[in-house]
Amino acid sequence: MHGQGIIFDMDNTLLQSRIDFESMKSHTYQFCVEQGLLSPECLLTEHTTSTLIEEAKASGLMTEERLAALWGIAERYETEGMLQAELEPGAKELLQSLKGKYHLAVVTNNATQAAIKALKNYEIQVEFEYVVGREYMEALKPAPGGFQYVLNQYHHLKPSDWLSVGDSWIDGKASQAAGIPFVAYRSDPVQLKSKGVLPLGVISHLAELPQWL
Repeated sequence: MHGQGIIFDMDNTLLQSRIDFESMKSHTYQFCVEQGLLSPECLLTEHTTSTLIEEAKASGLMTEERLAALWGIAERYETEGMLQAELEPGAKELLQSLKGKYHLAVVTNNATQAAIKALKNYEIQVEFEYVVGREYMEALKPAPGGFQYVLNQYHHLKPSDWLSVGDSWIDGKASQAAGIPFVAYRSDPVQLKSKGVLPLGVISHLAELPQWL
């Protein structure tokens, strides 16, 4: 076996997210520019919502009120998108086959309670020992804080005893920074390469994951 634990991303990895990530990113960017937290010249194509927020926080002009407003924007899009989410093909079957054989966790940039609610809707929340949302991280993915939180719960395991699975370069970047091998699920290989993400493997269906365990 490759390892003893698996960390999953949630959106577009376990659940077919209906979150409008592009509109969320644009709305976040708009707010940050209006508040003077980001330059109007900031290249949106180089960012996700999470990286925009982290850059805004680094401006030195962030206040608790502004940060709360930013999370409010994200939560509105997340709540609306989660109402329409569906399971990724093979997700339930894969998790049922892994439970009891591996430690299973979710690390997501979404709010923790929203993530738990979405997983419960499809009766897969019980498969996980931990669901780690943004409240557990000092910085969102691509920072490794969520992965490190999981690692800290299992002191008997090394990072290399784990595997992570996600669809986005931010999942791979965070996983690599934590020392955890990454399997890319239906990811853009050009974008992964441009961001310096070198996956252990690439899969197009969750049923293919066991070959990397």
